Amino acid sequence: MPTYNKLVRDKIPEIIKAKGKEVSTTILSNEDYIKELKTKCLEEVEEYIKATTNEEAKEELADILEVLHAIAKTHGSSMKEIESIRLQKKQARGGFQERIFLMDVME
Repeated sequence: MPTYNKLVRDKIPEIIKAKGKEVSTTILSNEDYIKELKTKCLEEVEEYIKATTNEEAKEELADILEVLHAIAKTHGSSMKEIESIRLQKKQARGGFQERIFLMDVME
């Protein structure tokens, strides 16, 4: 019997049950939920880093985005607000499109 002990998408237990298997779940406290969302975010980023095709990368980016939606909500925010903050930072400091790699700063 595999043990996972990790945050999963809401419909995963139903999907597993539909395959004739039994599952054991619990509902996390807010504190544990935030902790597990952070863990899930790192997991999804690691999967993105390991992606070897554009399709795999897109799948992992979608997973990262889903986790970010949940994280934003736990902080009393929305992706609309996060996007607004992102655009403000981009306007003030730029984005990453120019591929600039900072090597040194001389004093």
